[in-house]
Amino acid sequence: MKHSVREEEWAAWMRAAIAGDIKAYDRFLKAVTPYLRSIARRRCDQFGAPPSEVEDVVQEVLLAVHLKRGTWDISRPIGPWLSTIVRNKLIDSLRRRGRHVSVPIEDMMETLEADHHEDGADRVDVDRMLEGLRDPQREIVRSISLAGAGIRETAERLQMTEGAVRVALHRALKGLAALYRSNTRENE
Repeated sequence: MKHSVREEEWAAWMRAAIAGDIKAYDRFLKAVTPYLRSIARRRCDQFGAPPSEVEDVVQEVLLAVHLKRGTWDISRPIGPWLSTIVRNKLIDSLRRRGRHVSVPIEDMMETLEADHHEDGADRVDVDRMLEGLRDPQREIVRSISLAGAGIRETAERLQMTEGAVRVALHRALKGLAALYRSNTRENE
């Protein structure tokens, strides 16, 4: 299977980013975001999700890419890895909103074959980024985005309404994106 020049360039930037090149990581994120948005839009249409879901999914995907970049196997194409993250984040989002989602096993083959390993540096990155949030946003992100809990479960545990949890999660993800951008600029 031949991979596009664009994906090869993204992969080169991500390899450099994993090695510590902040400028390459910034180029990667700027280049890949429109692609992620188009996949999220297509997947939302495919699964019958409202168009308003697209930006939330993109934000969660960007956070997941940042937190899990060390799990990408640099010898494999980056496009399928990104597509898998988009699909998983959309499915998570739909499940949190009470929608049943069926995914064909063919769509999961690459994920099933992947070697998942946890990088301690990723955990430190996550904790450091989350310290930039205030409670309850920090706890909501930990619960939903990291632990995989649902909106309802998180709302009950934190004694909040589901709507308040959704708003806080959205604001927290926007805040994390802003924190990440400011950290990136400081390190250039």
